[in-house]
Amino acid sequence: MGVFKQLFLFFCIMVFVISCGGNNQEGISVARVYDKTLSLKELQQALPIGLSKKDSTAFAKDFIDQWIKRNVVLKRAESNLTENQKDVSQQLEDYRVSLLIFAYERELIRQKLDTTISPAEIESYYKQNSANFELRSNIIRLKYIKLPIKTPNADKAKRWFLSKRPDDFKRLEQFVNLYAVNFLLDDSNWLLLEDVIKEIPMGNYSMGDFNSNKRFLELDDKDYHYLVSINGFMVKDSNAPLSFEKDNIRNIILNKRKIKLVEQMQLDALNDAMNENTIERSDLTK
Repeated sequence: MGVFKQLFLFFCIMVFVISCGGNNQEGISVARVYDKTLSLKELQQALPIGLSKKDSTAFAKDFIDQWIKRNVVLKRAESNLTENQKDVSQQLEDYRVSLLIFAYERELIRQKLDTTISPAEIESYYKQNSANFELRSNIIRLKYIKLPIKTPNADKAKRWFLSKRPDDFKRLEQFVNLYAVNFLLDDSNWLLLEDVIKEIPMGNYSMGDFNSNKRFLELDDKDYHYLVSINGFMVKDSNAPLSFEKDNIRNIILNKRKIKLVEQMQLDALNDAMNENTIERSDLTK
């Protein structure tokens, strides 16, 4: 049997042992680079649970290839760098410290952060910072129905769509759930016009159209019939309405609370250490 066939057979046996969860992997090596070895146990620990034998083979092959590449490059780095350059203990310690502080801050935020934000608080923040909420795109409020061209009773749907009667709205809901490809019947939320145009062939609809009371559109393309009722329109560079910025403001307030919480923790830790006389520092100005 050739060398390559022996290696392939060995590799397949290793994958079979891995996928079957064999318990005798200590001391079995699946790869070696200079004085470093990759054990079968390490390979098994890296293998994701639930892979098929085919996927296990592919994963194991790639893992071994990457392990070999990393370690041959590491050997070259160790051979070509000075002792000074190879001393990464300070970087490792800095990284460890950063990870621990980050983990503690994250847990502090999880336990202590007040995530309750009232509508009044959002509105207050908006009023105090309204100049910061400038629209970057045109936005629109509308309701619409997208129907296949040959939908039955489309004329009734149009009548219900334009009606203000609650009974007609219920009929419309039943109709669109049965026939519509897509629809939006709640026109209280602002949407980006550029997103709406991807769904509805509204052309270059503008503020001029809105101001001239062109607020109901009946449109067709090759496959679909559209009914559109426009309830609001705002242009780029004007102040964004509060309802459009609510989620953004909520995130801003939460981020401010996170920063304040972490800063207070840092201050408390510093005060505790000072009260316990555990801080010493030299006066470098002398």
